[in-house]
Formats: sequence, C-alpha cells, structure tokens
Amino acid sequence: MGDIEAPDSSHPRQSVLKSVLPSKEFATSRKGMLLIAEVALSFISFVCFAASAAAAFVTVPLLTFLATIFFLFAYSTKFNERFKGFCFPLMDFIRCVTASIIFFIISIIAVSKYLDGSSKAAGIFGFIATVVFALDFYLIFNELAGFLKQGGESNEEPTRQRDDFSDSDSD
Repeated sequence: MGDIEAPDSSHPRQSVLKSVLPSKEFATSRKGMLLIAEVALSFISFVCFAASAAAAFVTVPLLTFLATIFFLFAYSTKFNERFKGFCFPLMDFIRCVTASIIFFIISIIAVSKYLDGSSKAAGIFGFIATVVFALDFYLIFNELAGFLKQGGESNEEPTRQRDDFSDSDSD
C-alpha cells in the first residue's frame, strides 16, 4: 500500500536548510562576509573563554554571537527592509561599537591577567574580533553619515499624504 514516509523526504529538508542559511549573493557581499566573520570569531572566543580560567568573560562573546546571528538573519532575509519600525543600520552600529569596545577590554584582561593557554587564545581571537567589529562600525558610520548628509530622505519612502479627517492641531 502506501508508505507513511515518501522516498523523497529529504527534499523538504533541503528547502528548510536553504531558508535558514544566507543566500550566496549576501554571503559574498562585504556586509555578509563581515557578519559571518563576526559570528565565527564570537563563537571561537566564546568556546575559548568557556574552556579557560577567565570563564567569567563568557557572557560577552555569547551575547555578541547571538546578536550577530540575529543581524545576519535579518540582513540575509531582508527582514530589515520589511520592518520599518527600527533603524537597523543604527542598531547595527550600536552593536558593533559596544562589541568592539567590550571585546577590546576583556581581551586585554584575558591576555594580561590569566596564564593558561585558552585564555591567551581567547584574548587573541578577541583582538581579531575587535578589529572586525571596528571595521564594520566604520563602514556603517560612513553609510549613516552619507544618509544624514542627504537629509535623511530616501526615494523608497512613500510621501506622506494629508488626511482630511486628521485630529491633529498642526493643520
């Protein structure tokens, strides 16, 4: 009779996997490569901090890893273009600035205070992550500065129409 599982059951799994992973176009873009590098470096430093004597610093790489995964998903699925409630470049800028500063601080502490090898490795990967996050926030800052020089206007925004039934006193 009929099988419960169809022989082509691996086909839907491939489509689910493709919907989760970033597209090839985004992954090869400058922003995509920076986000993938940030995810990888945050995860590596998380693992190094978890295995070291400096385990108190494990929270920072974990939170930056999760935030970067969120932004990678948001940019790769173009969620930031569909959801106009937040200014995604500004949130990304704040994420990169705070991650860069905090990674720099904990990397200095991990390298100078702790003597085990995994703390030193976590510090080195933290310094590399600091450079990548700093490069990302520099590029985001240049984009935001160009946007603000234009007066904050974009051609994608619809023009606001006057509503005759408005309760506003500004008419």
